[in-house]
Formats: sequence, structure tokens, C-alpha cells
Amino acid sequence: MIEFQNVSKTYPNGTHALHDVSLSIDKGEFVFIVGASGAGKSTFLKLIMHEETPTSGEIIINGNKLSKLRRRDVPYLRRHMGIVFQDFRLIEKMTVFDNVAFAMRAVGESTATIKKRVPYVLNLVGLKDKMKNKPNELSGGEQQRVSLARALVNNPEIIIADEPTGNVDPELSHEIIELLNEINSMGTTVLVVTHEHELVREFNQRVVTIDHGKVIGDTRSGRFATGASEDYDEDDYSIDYNEYREESGYTGEREYSDDEILESYEGLGYDDDVDEAGTAEDDAPQLKNNASFRARKG
Repeated sequence: MIEFQNVSKTYPNGTHALHDVSLSIDKGEFVFIVGASGAGKSTFLKLIMHEETPTSGEIIINGNKLSKLRRRDVPYLRRHMGIVFQDFRLIEKMTVFDNVAFAMRAVGESTATIKKRVPYVLNLVGLKDKMKNKPNELSGGEQQRVSLARALVNNPEIIIADEPTGNVDPELSHEIIELLNEINSMGTTVLVVTHEHELVREFNQRVVTIDHGKVIGDTRSGRFATGASEDYDEDDYSIDYNEYREESGYTGEREYSDDEILESYEGLGYDDDVDEAGTAEDDAPQLKNNASFRARKG
């Protein structure tokens, strides 16, 4: 599904972020990406999302060479990806329902489909009873679950999570990774960048270790490569959410304010008719028992 062939990335300021990386990730894998701050982890993700392009080498996703991808086709590439950010990136003036629905509206889904799908996905992450709440009325863990629901709502083939537990406490960190693990068990490919080594060991998945731009370890069963450096003072080049939204179709060619987004939203939101108009999806069981989601129902 994802293949790096001798990929290197050097930024204009001379920083060598990745060096001759060759790596394959199969469909349905769960992969932790670990390494010191500045090691190249976020650059690795940005290259997958085509937010950056490699200086040399080739990246292939679902058989498509990204070097051949036209700029206008980048949003279509990203429609197969769900992105979970460390700091949630929710729109404060929108309800939980609207924050998740926004991702569907951006790709042109109908109002009827949105009104069915959003409660279903929020139920999967345990937040159906929070649909009318605003982000500032939620705990950090709940906000991250909204972010996860937004990433899931368009049935992506790949979930990319950049430090998804960075702003929640240890108990909630475990909960977030457990949700990602459940999603992965249904066939979705999951990539997680994290510094939380205890969680990596506990969840017993593939671990790719990056150090100074090189892959120094690719191990199984939650084991770490030896010899990785400690954190060091170099820019981390973390994912820039505004750049991502600009190219993915969320905001068009420029950044909009929350007020402008709301004015263009045409009033779509949760209302009291959702439960009556919904289907059996609305009362879906928890994620690990959900056959409909496994079938990638739209």
C-alpha cells in the first residue's frame, strides 16, 4: 500500500530530514513510528500526504507514483487518508456533530448521508451523546475522540496519527491507541507517530525507528531498535494543519476564519430529527463488534 524507494528529503535551509529510506507498509498494518524530536518522523508523514515532495527517490501509494501526481489530484489522494492531529484542530464555534460533518461536506456528501453517518461514527468513538456540545465543553480525551471521528467519517484506507496522545493523560492515551487498534483490526492501515514507548510496547505492533533521518530499526511485537539517539535540538518540521487543509479541499485556496466557515456551512447540523430519521446504524455496537464498519459502509 505504501512504499518508499530510496527516499531522501533535504529542506531549503539545508536540513537533511530523511536519508535513503526504503520501506514498505502493507494494507491493514498497524505501524508505530518512533524516534527523537527532529529525527524525521513528521517529514515521513508529510511525504505520505504529499505535503512535501522528496528530494530524491520515489513514493508509491496504492500503486500510484507520487512523483507523477498532479497538484490538482492531491485532494483525491488525501480522501483516502484520515489525519489525527496532536492538538485536535477542532473549530470552536461548531458543535461536535458539525466538526465531524465538515469533513464529509468538504468531499461533497449529501445532507441525508451526513445526518446518518455522523451519529454512527460518533457512536463508534463513544460520543453520540455529545453531538450538540462545543469543543470547549469536552475534556481533552473527548476532543481527541472527535478528531478521530472526523478522520474516520469518510471511510479512509489509511489513518495517520501524529502524536495523537500528546495532549491527554496516560489513561486516555491508552484509550486513544486502543481505538486505533480496533480500527486497524477491521482492515484500516494505521500509522502512529509517538514518543510514548510504554504504549508501543503494550500494543505489540510493528515499530519503525527513525534516527537522524535514517531508518535504524524495523521490528515486530512492540520491540525497539537499539542505538537511537536522545532528543536533540533540531526543528521537528511537524505537520502544518493549515497547509494540509489548503491542499485537501477543506478551505479552498486560502485560510478562512471560523465565522466565514460557519456562514458558508448552510445550517447543516445535528437536530432532533436525526434519531427519528436514522437507521439501525445509529444504534451500532461498539467498534470491535461492528461488521458494517468493517465493510467500509459509506
